[in-house]
Amino acid sequence: MAVKAAKKSYFSASIASASSRPAQLFSIIRSLTSLEGQPNLNNNLTHSCEAFASLFAEKVLSLRHDLPANLDTIKELEAPRLSSGPVLDHFDRISPADVDRLLRAGKPTTCPLDPCPSWLIRACPDEVRALLGDIINLSLGTGTFPGELKEAVVRPLLKKTSLDPLDLSNYRPVSNLPFLGKVIERAVAEQLGGFLDETSALDPFQSGFRAGHGTETALVALTDDLRRQLDQGGLGLLILLDLSAAFDMVDHELLDHRLADVGIQGTVLQWLRSFLSGRGQRVALGGELSSRHSLVCGVPQGAILSPMLFNIFMRPLAQLVRSFGLGCHQYADDTQLYLLMDGHPDSAPDTLTRCLEAVAGWLRGSRLKLNPSKTEVLWLGRGDMGLGGQLPSL
Repeated sequence: MAVKAAKKSYFSASIASASSRPAQLFSIIRSLTSLEGQPNLNNNLTHSCEAFASLFAEKVLSLRHDLPANLDTIKELEAPRLSSGPVLDHFDRISPADVDRLLRAGKPTTCPLDPCPSWLIRACPDEVRALLGDIINLSLGTGTFPGELKEAVVRPLLKKTSLDPLDLSNYRPVSNLPFLGKVIERAVAEQLGGFLDETSALDPFQSGFRAGHGTETALVALTDDLRRQLDQGGLGLLILLDLSAAFDMVDHELLDHRLADVGIQGTVLQWLRSFLSGRGQRVALGGELSSRHSLVCGVPQGAILSPMLFNIFMRPLAQLVRSFGLGCHQYADDTQLYLLMDGHPDSAPDTLTRCLEAVAGWLRGSRLKLNPSKTEVLWLGRGDMGLGGQLPSL
């Protein structure tokens, strides 16, 4: 009884202390709700690491095969790259003090490919500071990301405990990257993120993976716009887009072009190309490692830079939606576009139809696949206007 009371007191205090930090709060809740129900794959002889490795690789290859480059893709790639604003074409060198700070930042996770545990490196910064500083500065100065750090070890994780653990399609890959690679990434992320903030290069209504933003900012902004319209007697139509394996489907050539559009040039662009190219992954299961599978597209899962690069990739979508007079909010790959209407129309406005057609074209041109099962249309207003059935297909 005393142990139960102590646990209750401890977790109550932890939840209360994280009330203003959503990421930490969700982490605590996940730890409390996922302790049971995950199958022990190491003891399940019906699965193999090779089977999982093939499944994860073939899913992306299949989606990419179904989304070949079209005329819109080619048109964007052939367009001249003109940047009339500020540019970021080189990295600043980092100091020994910067190395100490980079080592302390983030969680000391260790990848099976690491030559020694990450906690050991963090425990003796004096011995490794100079060496790490030289490695990081050499990478930043030459525009090259070390090839040895491009390998990921992936472990399968059941998406929901209620799903059948014998069905491989019910698992998602959880990637683990080498510690040194993440330290180098963090050095790049600080300088790249600072440039994007200074130049306001990211969409102001993109709330995913940005300091001072989160699910709360996205929900508050969207709800406020819709409630104001309803309070004035108007109507709203909200469309929630969901993409299939969006991070894994990012086309490297298109991303390269969109990086240049926001002012990324020179050695910085060369480094990002090196960071994305030549990557591969192996699945770890039951003490075994699968064969290596190359990654031909996508931003690497578990990487520090991936959310930032993905936000740059998705930036033109919000601009496209607003060009039709619709509102748009994004949280990573979840896009909410909405139309505010006065009066009581009995059919979808032509503006909405043309916008959705343009969005569908942009997605095809960007080689991204909409997930119809998770895409929803919500009518917000008094009465049923029957607009849903008259919306164009995405």
